[in-house]
Amino acid sequence: MSKNYVIGFPRIGEQRELKRVLEKYWAKEVAFSEVECVALELKERHWEYQSDAGIDCISCNDFSLYDNMLDTSVMLGAIPARFKGLKNEELYFGMARGDSERVAMEMTKWFNTNYHYIVPELSLEDSYLLDASKIVKEYKEAKAFGIKPKINIIGPLTYLGLSKRVDGGDSYALYGKIMPLYVELLETISRLDETLLVQIDEPIFVKDLDTKLLSLIKPTYDTLANVAQNIEIVVSSYFEHAKEATAILVHTPIFAIGLDFLYGEENLDSLEILAQSGKTVVAGVVDGRNIWKNNFDTTLALLEKIALKIPVERLYVSSSCSLLHTPFSLKYEEKMDAQLKNWLSYAVEKLDEISLISQLFFEGEKSLNSFELELLHANRDANISRKTAARIHNKSVQARVSALDTFERKGSFDARIKIQRELLAYEDLATTSIGSFPQTAQIRKARADYKTGAMTKEAYEQEMRNYIDACVAFQEECGLEVLVHGEPERNDMVEYFGEQLSGYGFSQNGWVQSYGSRCVKPPFIYGDISRPKSMTVEWISYAQSKTEKIMKGMLTGPVTILNWSFVRDDMPRSEVSKQIAVALSDEVDDLQNAGIKMIQVDEAAFKEGYPLRKTKIARYENWAVRDFKISVSSAKKETQIHTHMCYSEFNDIIKTIEAMGADVISIETARSGNELLKIFKKVGYKQEVGPGVYDIHSPRVPSVQEMVHQIELLLEVLPKEQLWINPDCGLKTRKWEEVKPSLKNMVEAVKIVREKLK
Repeated sequence: MSKNYVIGFPRIGEQRELKRVLEKYWAKEVAFSEVECVALELKERHWEYQSDAGIDCISCNDFSLYDNMLDTSVMLGAIPARFKGLKNEELYFGMARGDSERVAMEMTKWFNTNYHYIVPELSLEDSYLLDASKIVKEYKEAKAFGIKPKINIIGPLTYLGLSKRVDGGDSYALYGKIMPLYVELLETISRLDETLLVQIDEPIFVKDLDTKLLSLIKPTYDTLANVAQNIEIVVSSYFEHAKEATAILVHTPIFAIGLDFLYGEENLDSLEILAQSGKTVVAGVVDGRNIWKNNFDTTLALLEKIALKIPVERLYVSSSCSLLHTPFSLKYEEKMDAQLKNWLSYAVEKLDEISLISQLFFEGEKSLNSFELELLHANRDANISRKTAARIHNKSVQARVSALDTFERKGSFDARIKIQRELLAYEDLATTSIGSFPQTAQIRKARADYKTGAMTKEAYEQEMRNYIDACVAFQEECGLEVLVHGEPERNDMVEYFGEQLSGYGFSQNGWVQSYGSRCVKPPFIYGDISRPKSMTVEWISYAQSKTEKIMKGMLTGPVTILNWSFVRDDMPRSEVSKQIAVALSDEVDDLQNAGIKMIQVDEAAFKEGYPLRKTKIARYENWAVRDFKISVSSAKKETQIHTHMCYSEFNDIIKTIEAMGADVISIETARSGNELLKIFKKVGYKQEVGPGVYDIHSPRVPSVQEMVHQIELLLEVLPKEQLWINPDCGLKTRKWEEVKPSLKNMVEAVKIVREKLK
């Protein structure tokens, strides 16, 4: 009998139903009961999809109204003091989004994905109290629906490892407070059914582990596996190998270990000790992070390799990680090129792949019925088609990229900045924004109508120009010194460029959750990349014509375009990135020749792409820095190059940032204070820096005095000559009624600080 397993499933809904109801609730258009109603409908629909596909191990508690780490904090009673007066949904969303009185909790990337989690805040002084009501409720909902689910929970070591101590120190010092709650949780779960399967996610195990964490693995899982005889525990890790943790876990009484054999190929080295231990292995062999159709023959060969060590009765066929990181279903891709669509597989399609692969592996091809045989043959045909299609290869692109022999801009930073300060004449503490302004319903409708043909090209372009006019006028009015055009023509900072590059494909409904209700629709790279014509010059030039002030050109950098796309898997990522960089270097040259004096090449996802293992970092840094340099290599000395980075812990990569050679870098520091900034001072960073002075991920409007205080804190770290003042990210997702007062307050705060400095 086949045995298969899915680590987790998307929750935003096949047509983003959860996003829509949440945003209506936040806008006070519906009651919270409506959110709960939609949530239950989605959970039942998602269970049905998995059940219909023949998935044996289906999850509950992988669903969340915002984030699973946030859910875990609420479950453990890890509530920061500033939220203690709130209750229920007001507390939950207050922690995630903040409100008029409280700053939201910090948010950062989930390992090396584009998903964001809410960072727990812990303190030795706090008391913690278990509330398992969400898990109990969802298990009962699943049973009422007709399935017996496994229960997903985030493990105690990952929870602590991804937390921050607000009172300083090591989060693992709270192990003695948190661990008893996990014991109590499993005791509570044990009363739900006669037998239960509990998946405990410990993705922290795929990182380089220190001695303290390694020492906690055995006592943790000796304890948890012995809480209740009717619970079988699967410890699951993903995104890389977990060899060190596996070597310890095999000596605990857990039932199974879930390993990612695609992004952690080195997990194959653990098969010997797994075989000797008698543990069951949940083998992650179907890609949960990319959208290419599985190659059944390749996957079956991998499973056969695993089965040389692990008896088939102790194997489950699984997704490599949660399918949260892929779009929902190809069902709604009605306009996609048929050949491209035939090469793809979203979350729902991956369920069928997992089911069919497990049947092939455990029961053989002879067990397939005629429909299943047809699916098998179609899979083989699709993979052959993709490998041989002429549209994938462009010899001229390959030749140009191979011929590159220099990646450096002319002139040192010291020489460039002297020229730029004289030519551009901006003040110390110069004010600007990161790039995008609110995407109003009118703008989104205009773009949609233009794409469907309901609006003419002329009418669409006039709508975009009207928006740019309003953006420029507002920035002039509020006193910003370096302006942006607002990006109304851009649906997304990656998709916009992908639409104008050869080798890219696009979806109608390829939405993936980024955080909360925020979804992104990554394009996908299927072939060699080239730039047929300029991509931004027309819009930026128009905006510049509307002001005497400096207008920044806005580009997305090669590494971010790569990391926020679904990338072809038939070529090294480093070579795909290099092709993108070459295309961008032409765009930089076109912009400066059109009179644009500042060009921002955003690398928001630069840190996100970092390997999780230190031994693999140097290679990534080498090609990532190389490709940023290629993209700006055409810039003249007098052209000032800016970049922007999101959610980066800079301590370990500050030298790499220096090596990129941007003249100005803006960073997100608003939620994490100035700790991130201190490293710039410590290493003697010479380039100019724009730390975010307020958090754009929260709807609250910071006061003038609040930002005065924030700027003064910045000045304790870096001199005024080196500092720019800006929000901490783009303003696309905010509303104008939040943006306008915030930016006005920011400009007023700079005036006050400048006056004080006199």
